[in-house]
Amino acid sequence: MIMRNQDFKDEDRYLRAEKKVKQVKGFYLHLFWYVLINVSLLVMIYINLNADEEFFQWEHFATPFFWGIGLGFHWLGVFGKNFIFSKDWEERKIKEFMEKDKHEFWE
Repeated sequence: MIMRNQDFKDEDRYLRAEKKVKQVKGFYLHLFWYVLINVSLLVMIYINLNADEEFFQWEHFATPFFWGIGLGFHWLGVFGKNFIFSKDWEERKIKEFMEKDKHEFWE
């Protein structure tokens, strides 16, 4: 029975790790396309500028700016939830409170 329980735990950990890898891969793919498309877009804008037109205008950087906000939220979704309060931190706190409760209950 203990062996089966361990097998389920190992399989569960594997599935969680596999899901996390897919999320990280998705973020890096998003980052790749963000850089490629926005650099290409800015180069095309720069090449097609009129002689009297200024490059550093808000409308030239609106797409990278707003897409960058979306990319930031994507980063938070993938890495942010464990950025401060990781799963390891949660488990340590649970054990800490259980130990504290155990000692207070029996004393």
